Amino acid sequence: MCGYVGFTNFINNSNLIIGEMMDNIKHRGPDSEGKYIDEDIALGFRRLSIIDLEQGNQPILNEDNSKVLVFNGEIYNFKDIREKLVKAGHTFKTKSDSEVLLHGYEEYGIDILNLLRGMFSFVIWDKNKKELFGARDFFGIKPFYYAIMDKTFMFGSEIKAFLPHPQFKKELNETALENYLTFQYSPTTETFFKNVYKLPAAHYLIYKDGKLTTKRYWDIKFDADDKPSLDDWVNQISEVFHDSVEAHKISDVEVGSFLSSGVDSSYVAAVANVDKTFTVGFGEDEKYNEIGWAKEFSKYINKENYSKVITADEYWNMLSKIQYHMDEPLADPAAIALYFVCNIAAEKVKVVLSGEGADEMFGGYNIYKESSGSPLYSKLPRPIRHGIGSIASKLPAKRGVNFLVRKGMDLEERFIGNAYIFSEPERKKLLKIKTNAPNPIEITKPFYNLVRDKDDVTKMQFLDLHLWMTGDILLKADKMSMANSLELRVPFLDKKVMAVAQKIPTKYRVNRTNTKYAMRLAAKKSTPSQTANKKKLGFPVPIRVWLKEDKYYNIVKQYFTSDTAEKYLNTDLLVKLLDEHKAGEKDNSRKIWTVFMFLVWHEVYFE
Repeated sequence: MCGYVGFTNFINNSNLIIGEMMDNIKHRGPDSEGKYIDEDIALGFRRLSIIDLEQGNQPILNEDNSKVLVFNGEIYNFKDIREKLVKAGHTFKTKSDSEVLLHGYEEYGIDILNLLRGMFSFVIWDKNKKELFGARDFFGIKPFYYAIMDKTFMFGSEIKAFLPHPQFKKELNETALENYLTFQYSPTTETFFKNVYKLPAAHYLIYKDGKLTTKRYWDIKFDADDKPSLDDWVNQISEVFHDSVEAHKISDVEVGSFLSSGVDSSYVAAVANVDKTFTVGFGEDEKYNEIGWAKEFSKYINKENYSKVITADEYWNMLSKIQYHMDEPLADPAAIALYFVCNIAAEKVKVVLSGEGADEMFGGYNIYKESSGSPLYSKLPRPIRHGIGSIASKLPAKRGVNFLVRKGMDLEERFIGNAYIFSEPERKKLLKIKTNAPNPIEITKPFYNLVRDKDDVTKMQFLDLHLWMTGDILLKADKMSMANSLELRVPFLDKKVMAVAQKIPTKYRVNRTNTKYAMRLAAKKSTPSQTANKKKLGFPVPIRVWLKEDKYYNIVKQYFTSDTAEKYLNTDLLVKLLDEHKAGEKDNSRKIWTVFMFLVWHEVYFE
């Protein structure tokens, strides 16, 4: 796992500038560094050595030095591809997957992407064509940012790497702020920095003669197959997942595994059979502390568990550092907890396996059950449900009222993903600034259009796989692991696993009582029933409790009444949200946290 950065157009001090840009992502690769500079391009690389420890340095060139590559990720089937390339006449200087990627592009061109199994973000510069080719993996596990500023094309693993470049102009993208207030992350290809963009998952780009083109090369296609029985599906899941875990263990250094009390990480740890597992929690309350569960499970699989109880002060003291590493504000409280578990893992291993992706692929979120719940109410004519929902929306929010509001809307109106923080009217009221941000439905509509003939569960999964998972789940997984110079691998997010998951009938994914139904049954082959059946908790963090304590209430209030808050937001409304929460009148914790994280991030990057 590594980090890279580069830019086109020669400048007199390219060597100095690329060095400073590389220093900003040193945490991604503390083991070694490398540069490539010619009259057209500068490439910089920071390496975390995982495969071919002695020879796998980058940038790496092909036989005639006409092409040069920088690459972040792992190609798990690189040995198979290498054999084919050797037979085709290619010669190799190293045993690394990086060189396989470079020769594979020579041999197959863009088609190499469909041969790969792994996680990747890379660029290849063709010196003869004066052309840059770059790509991002199928699910967006590894990041790819780019910017075009004053005829310079910049690209890299993190936005902060662009900051030292003399052509980089640092400006806040206010449109991204408005979108963020609803989604809790930046949901479009735009970022919080003007003119800086994310290459979407499963896309490649070509930059030549000052022109940029991007294109999707792969997509998820849900197409349920009702012929196999439930047992058949369970066996298929078990077989393909064992195969994926074995592939994800390929390494020349020790591999560990994250472990919570949930089925996803437990299934990974049990199948992987690695020696060390890692867990964090908060306090003594089981609602916020899964360490006891994790230690018992580690005993069950006869592995050693390393754990840490995070104190409130440790958590809060890390907020600025977390938002620095995140590049863009992310309001998911679990990101900080993830930082700490990465931190304790990095003391023991260089690579960890984790359970991200299982919920989106196999139907694991509790909200997916909503479409199968209350069938009688759902049979009411839509105009009646809509009318009841409109009336309910004017009442104070609580569980029964929220149900009526949601059931009064079509899925495409009510579901934008697993977080829905501020509605469009709420964010307009909160913001002092005016932006051209699209409403949430405009952002989700292109994805819903692709699955318009599918059932509601499939629609929600498809949307989450393209927005929530990439924008929140995988963003924090990459940034928090790399902040600790740790490689995080996700064996659920594998093309072969997805090929099975997308064929499973909805009834075997989600029903009225179960989520991830077939996957849980597969997990029972390797884990105890109580683990396989355990209800999803997420990564519980007690922010709603902390925000009622004077110490943390006052910290947030100071941000909410700051000059920055005054510039962008109606601070009276912010303080009202905070006071209502402290008094126990409403649970405003997610709304408070979303704004608070933006203000912390803004302080780091703009103040």
